Amino acid sequence: MSTPGEYYRSLPPVSKTYGVACLMTTSALYFRLYNVWTLALEYELVFKRFQIWRLVSNFFFLGGFSFPFAIRLIMIAKYGVSLERGPFDKRTADYLWMLIFGALSLLVMAVVPFLWTPFMGPSLVFMLIYVWSREFPNARINIYGVVSLKGFYLPWAMLALDLIFGNPLKPDILGMVAGHLFYFLTVLHPLSGGKFILKTPLWVHKVVAFWGEGIQVNSPVQRDQSAGGAFRGRGHRLGGGRSTSNAGNSGHAETGTATTGQQRGTYAAAGGSAFQGRGYRLNGGR
Repeated sequence: MSTPGEYYRSLPPVSKTYGVACLMTTSALYFRLYNVWTLALEYELVFKRFQIWRLVSNFFFLGGFSFPFAIRLIMIAKYGVSLERGPFDKRTADYLWMLIFGALSLLVMAVVPFLWTPFMGPSLVFMLIYVWSREFPNARINIYGVVSLKGFYLPWAMLALDLIFGNPLKPDILGMVAGHLFYFLTVLHPLSGGKFILKTPLWVHKVVAFWGEGIQVNSPVQRDQSAGGAFRGRGHRLGGGRSTSNAGNSGHAETGTATTGQQRGTYAAAGGSAFQGRGYRLNGGR
């Protein structure tokens, strides 16, 4: 059995970061460190008062400490982690782009007044559930240890449970729409002969490379190997003279230059060739 610290360190980076951010947001609300409506999605305040953070902050609030909040956090820890370790293994940038695309899709849908909700974090979590159900359609799951069914039916089972518990269904439905849109554009449409049009943008690869966490096997951005190097030694010229990487060793640089000059003089005295010997024609004559 692993300790909580070992379990935390074993989590993949994107799911871990999102889950911890949601937990910290709810914890700060519990201690009354902020007003929750400063995070809500309000397009009027975004465009008139330039409160741009609302476009992002609303996705990190999953509700106050409650049973629904615990279920959503468990969904991130189970199904989000399963996606990142499974179909998105060594594809951190692609997984991050899936979440960003889902958030953008939900923001577009929220423009319609009937589809608007102040906090769209639950919809983003439900998108993860829907994508997981399409990637693992034959996986066997248990709902509270009572009902056993295939993974393909998980979103519909969770939708039915929210209906029974009296939770609003609109966030779940919006998450299913966003998840189906992503799955259609990345899997179904290319498989039917269509063009793959939802390629991960370069700036997402750059964010992951700058972040320094996770792996992207097909990343067009390489990490700077010279940044933060633990050892930097002397360089050597091809002629044998030493050079240095700083001005403090100028004496060595002068010695190297003199040595190189002597070697050049030797080569010049020998007729400009590093090796002088008898030549032989190909037919055997000298």
